[in-house]
Amino acid sequence: MAKLNTRPNITAPDQFYAELIRTHEGLTDEESEALNARLILLLANHIGDAEVLTEALAAAREV
Repeated sequence: MAKLNTRPNITAPDQFYAELIRTHEGLTDEESEALNARLILLLANHIGDAEVLTEALAAAREV
């Protein structure tokens, strides 16, 4: 079974969050949604493990 890490794992979470928000500044809702979709696909490709991705989808759906 794959292991999805759901524990805090970002070195500087506040800095990352601020950068994420800045990335969306000036975008329309549609552009922001497209950016999020591209980011999800890039990160999913980086993870690469289908079992981990399936766990992540299920975990995201639960929230």
